[in-house]
Amino acid sequence: MEFQGITSGFTEGNVEALAVAAYKGEKASEFKDLDLVASGQIAAAMKAGEFKGDAGEFLLIRLTPKGKLKASKLLLVGAGDRSDQRESAISVASGAATRYLRKCNVKSFAFDARSNSDAVTVAQNAVQGAITSQFELDKYKTKDKNDKAVNKVVVYVAGAKSADLNKGIERGRIIGDSMNFTRDLANEPPNILHPTEMAKRAQVMAKETGLKCEILDEAKMKRLGMGSLLSVSLGSEQPAKLIVLRYTPTKSTAKKGDLLAFVGKGITFDTGGISLKPGDGMDAMKYDMSGGATVLGTMRAIALLKPSIPVLGIVAAVENMPDGRATRPSDIVTAMNGKTIEILNTDAEGRLILADAVAYAEKQGANRIVDMATLTGAVIIALGEHNTGIMGNDQGLIDEIISCGKEAGEGFWQLPVGGEYSKQIRSDIADIKNIGPRGKAGTIMGAVFIQEFVDKAKWAHLDIAGTAWADGVKPHQAKGPTGVAIRSLIKLVERSQ
Repeated sequence: MEFQGITSGFTEGNVEALAVAAYKGEKASEFKDLDLVASGQIAAAMKAGEFKGDAGEFLLIRLTPKGKLKASKLLLVGAGDRSDQRESAISVASGAATRYLRKCNVKSFAFDARSNSDAVTVAQNAVQGAITSQFELDKYKTKDKNDKAVNKVVVYVAGAKSADLNKGIERGRIIGDSMNFTRDLANEPPNILHPTEMAKRAQVMAKETGLKCEILDEAKMKRLGMGSLLSVSLGSEQPAKLIVLRYTPTKSTAKKGDLLAFVGKGITFDTGGISLKPGDGMDAMKYDMSGGATVLGTMRAIALLKPSIPVLGIVAAVENMPDGRATRPSDIVTAMNGKTIEILNTDAEGRLILADAVAYAEKQGANRIVDMATLTGAVIIALGEHNTGIMGNDQGLIDEIISCGKEAGEGFWQLPVGGEYSKQIRSDIADIKNIGPRGKAGTIMGAVFIQEFVDKAKWAHLDIAGTAWADGVKPHQAKGPTGVAIRSLIKLVERSQ
């Protein structure tokens, strides 16, 4: 997809359509100049109540190309209340415009976000929204594929500096492509994306972007004492992999000893193991590696954006299968930090691999750790698909992530952790057990389990089980993997410079 930034002549570009964000309650007078080329159709539609600017609302107007006007269509995109606008609204409006005009077989359009944000922010979000709007689930279809595509988007910001527009366009391309990289991984079938393949793709990406990549095999993990992680892979013919990515800036502004780490759950398929899941809906468990995919996409973006602090990315890639070697309920294993774990449910496996992964991150020098995982069904019941559950041991880190999410348009809702919850995973015959009381605070039980393997680092846990996959199409994005948290984590890194 080609992008161009312009600072004047919005209606004069060599494009097939114009797209403009319109806010709820705006009057036709706000579009006076634009309505001249629309022959008064905007005013007429608003007067008739055909368009009010509600989020997700569209008004398509036919234009008659003449003079400098080449476009034959004008699309007003409802952007909701202007008072509620954050930068994420730009990406939503841009994505919605791109998907709508793609259906109209439009190949090129100019977009005006009509935002009060700076030019870099506007261009970045407009480009990111356009790129992520193009993602579809039909990669493996041989027919009935969505072959329509928008090839060119012109981003208009009146009076902006060209350098700012170009900077925003480049940032938007990096972030949008990285989100789609993550979404493509999460959409892959498990017979194709097993732990070895996930590790290979991480290596290719690292080579392309300049990251340092190390893959720990099962023998190396065994030597490190990662009995918790390895217990999950015992039932699978696919060997586990620990993917370690390192970004090191040319000139670091980080304080001595400061290292931020992102750790992701990469269960490439989850049958539940011996605690077998019901067959109905098990196909969805290909997305159980979305936390790991998020780490890979975030690290890709970081490598290309080049912040001035080092960042560590770790993905525990494992397949959870049942066979004669598989871990059984009541088995006891020993984790990397020496703690013993009574496994009472092999379907509570994500916390088992994250236990060793976060301990490894801290051993590598991380003093701030953010882990992300499609960890519990309980978080979907509690928060649905609109908010990611967040918990941790440092309120400052949690608050910073929530703040980054508000800017990025990604909701995080804090749930409590504490001694009263940690007591509920104490085991009678080992140090801890991998589940708490049945039906009680399931999301929190997962978090306090992981917390047992964090020593001195500041730590936050993101349960993305409800937000990593969209069950339906939205105006700005397809059904399926969302790439949630990538934009927020990038902001966290850049705020830490």
